[in-house]
Amino acid sequence: MLPLLKPFAFRQLLWSMVSAILFLTSIVIFPAPTWASHSGLGVDSGHLSACPASPNCVVSQNADPKHAIEPIPYHVDRDKARETLLKVLTVVPRTEVVEQTDNYIHALSKSRIFKFVDDVEFYLPPDESVIHLRSASRIGDSDLGVNRRRMEQIRLALQDLNI
Repeated sequence: MLPLLKPFAFRQLLWSMVSAILFLTSIVIFPAPTWASHSGLGVDSGHLSACPASPNCVVSQNADPKHAIEPIPYHVDRDKARETLLKVLTVVPRTEVVEQTDNYIHALSKSRIFKFVDDVEFYLPPDESVIHLRSASRIGDSDLGVNRRRMEQIRLALQDLNI
């Protein structure tokens, strides 16, 4: 025989079930847009997005001095440079490639303790032997230089691999 629920407990259980059904229904009816679709990520007219005013971003294209970082030059063919970059990204701590095309790579890097997410992007234009890069924190103001250091470490790794 099932134990009887007290009226308050029954109402709590019923409310929890109704809330769960409404939440699940809202996800199906009103799906949330993905981060990338509204974040200004990707390549537009041959350029990565500019950095916001906050100091937690670096970019190698059309940047002011505070946000500027040099692109990574390479002397191998573009496919080999892209392949080598993807291999390097597999060993960058807490970093996962989430999108890739023949000329663009988007990865996510998470901070060790608080799991803050940074968007890390690479663009390999067809008419230049360079890898343009952008790394930006999704939230906050200062990143204490993490985005710049990460990109410089990737640059050094690629130089060590003689791309």
